[in-house]
Amino acid sequence: MTWFPEIELERGQTATLWLLAGFLLTFAATRFVTRRIRTHELRTAAGKQTVSSFFANIHIGGVHVHHQVWGIVMVLGVGLVHFRFAPGSPWFEILAALFGIGAALALDQFALWLHLEDVYWTAEGRKSIDAILVAATVAAALALNISPATVAERFGGPWTAAAILLAHVGPIMISFLKGKRHLGLVGLAVPLLGLVGAIRLAKPTSFWARRFYSAGRLERARARFSVDYIARWDRFRDWIGGEHGMRLPRGLEESVTESLASATDEAAAPSRDGRGPGSQDA
Repeated sequence: MTWFPEIELERGQTATLWLLAGFLLTFAATRFVTRRIRTHELRTAAGKQTVSSFFANIHIGGVHVHHQVWGIVMVLGVGLVHFRFAPGSPWFEILAALFGIGAALALDQFALWLHLEDVYWTAEGRKSIDAILVAATVAAALALNISPATVAERFGGPWTAAAILLAHVGPIMISFLKGKRHLGLVGLAVPLLGLVGAIRLAKPTSFWARRFYSAGRLERARARFSVDYIARWDRFRDWIGGEHGMRLPRGLEESVTESLASATDEAAAPSRDGRGPGSQDA
């Protein structure tokens, strides 16, 4: 008697599951490490005594080597080994896991690719979280074998498959035109998800809204995608990857505020002769 049903997985599915596991675990570990490094550096900058941290940025020849570099090298190395040797199991799955590790290290700093500067903890750095979420969702869809190509294959003939793929691509294109980039990208791998983006209200700055929306509908779009909407998504991204933007974490913000207040009080204290700060003898 078995408690769990036996599930047969294709070779590619198994490898993708290993890839996804390596990807998610590496992303979680990377964000844990970078948060610790950031906290240590900010506390040091605030003049607080800190215990020497085990985690630190890597510098080679005086140059800060970002972890995306190691990720890119790993992805390139894994691809080269796979194409050259095309190993069987278990090396195929091991390479998949290593690819996932490298991809997580690289995409965790996707915003740095885009802006060509260190924006990791700025508001622009949230684009890295978006890239991680999209990549993880696509990998999960492929691992679960629910991609559009698989659905089309199950329904038989080539004309049926072509019709299914065409019906799938159309809503995805509309999603992109409506400014729903994330839904469009994930929809490439997840059936019917692009349809959600195609049906729902377009973003007010998108091509679709500017080209096809009346004044009233455009106003509805602005109300839908308001500052509050953006702030909610930013809080969700910060919950996943750590607080972004120029604002310090709450504890450090209080520490810096206290230090500034103390310095201000000392500077404003009257001199012993009763004259105010900055007074000079005639």
